[in-house]
Amino acid sequence: MLTLTLDDFAWEQAAIASLSLLPLPIQRPLLLIGHGTRDHDGRQSLMDFAAAYQAMDRSRPVLPCFLELTEPTIQEGVDRCVEQGFTEFSVLPILLFAARHNKFDVTNELDRARRRHPQVTFHYGRHFGITPGILELWRSRLAELDDSPIRREDTVLLFVGRGASDPDANGDVYKLARMIWEGSGYQTVEVCFIGITHPRLEEGFRRSQLYQPKRIIVLPHFLFTGTLVKKIYDVTAQMRERYPEIEIVNLPEMGIHPQLFSILRDREIETQLGQVAMNCEMCKFRLAAVAKGQDHAHNHGHDHHHDHHGHSHGHGSVDPYAKLSDYHERIWQAP
Repeated sequence: MLTLTLDDFAWEQAAIASLSLLPLPIQRPLLLIGHGTRDHDGRQSLMDFAAAYQAMDRSRPVLPCFLELTEPTIQEGVDRCVEQGFTEFSVLPILLFAARHNKFDVTNELDRARRRHPQVTFHYGRHFGITPGILELWRSRLAELDDSPIRREDTVLLFVGRGASDPDANGDVYKLARMIWEGSGYQTVEVCFIGITHPRLEEGFRRSQLYQPKRIIVLPHFLFTGTLVKKIYDVTAQMRERYPEIEIVNLPEMGIHPQLFSILRDREIETQLGQVAMNCEMCKFRLAAVAKGQDHAHNHGHDHHHDHHGHSHGHGSVDPYAKLSDYHERIWQAP
């Protein structure tokens, strides 16, 4: 099978049933904020993820909501908590890296909610980031392919990120891909993106085939399915026709996986113990503020006061970053 699905890793679902989570120090509501998608399957994946996490511990409510493109919105999620009499929430972004959505857009929505409900206190947690759990997730998926007659040294990994308008987040994609490859025995790893930044997926395939591999394994580094993940599948199918001499295997997105629940629990406990910390040294918004001689209080606790600026990342038909020259010109600009 060249395109695998989550059903091909049924053992992961069994592992969820036996998963034991660390106890929570405090029982306060948890707001899970997903990116949002117009794709029905993608939206439902986040809802199912939240429901599964709630089922593991019913000591406090777990409420899923979305930043954009679908409902319930963040404001609606906060309103539901307030209607139930809660005034203090943990908030976790269900996002892989700390890009613009995490740094500005979600925190702006929390500021809006605070203006509407001044009695409310938010404890904002970290994104998933680069963790041993995510490394183990991908390594275990790759190990499932080792019964192939094609050896690892004849295989190129093609690691596909979403792509962000934040160089710091894009750099983390490269770091994670490298850590997965180190010591793996695979010939090499190429990194590409499905949107916004470069190199794009088609270029990733072109570079991969230059190594003359017998096999290319595509790793879509996404939490859930959606429009972009389905685009990865479509492009991969096209590349099988272009390179018929190479076996191209498309792994599924991470999905509802036990490692993700363990990481999420760690993030939730961090918010309750006040241990949330992020490295902001290379944040382009901080660098822009420093260049202008401004203070940039980039505190990743619950106090955020960011303005919401116009944002476009390819949801429409026009891709503002399609030309590499345009991308280079814009990427370090802070709105």
